[in-house]
Amino acid sequence: MVRIMPVDRLSDEDVREILTRYRKVALVGASPKPERDASDVMRYLLEHGYEVYPVNPRYGEVLGRKCYSSLLDIPDDVEIVDLFVRPEFTVEYVEQAIEKGARVVWFQFNTYNREAFKRAKEAGLVVVAHRCMKKEHERLVSY
Repeated sequence: MVRIMPVDRLSDEDVREILTRYRKVALVGASPKPERDASDVMRYLLEHGYEVYPVNPRYGEVLGRKCYSSLLDIPDDVEIVDLFVRPEFTVEYVEQAIEKGARVVWFQFNTYNREAFKRAKEAGLVVVAHRCMKKEHERLVSY
């Protein structure tokens, strides 16, 4: 099996700082289905004190939280946009993250899109790619 290496070039210390500094996460592609990775990661983040805003136009609520149709519908500030959508949809959400004033865009495994990554970087956002927020938190913060 080929392991995809992060293209973000962030050090462990950089990722640790992101995970400890920013606490408001918009989780795009949120799902109420417990077998989905997005559900597992959202539950983990909530259990570890993050404020999580689920984003998915298909659902009204996820894990007891109001689910938003887009990032722009979230009434609060968002610091991290965690992407659990197919790569072809990430450009749209990166544009919303820029407009919303997010600080970080996080491409979960299998969501990376070169155009979206480049757009986020050009807009001055910190970009994390080919990593899982939960796994990185377990590895770097909850050890």
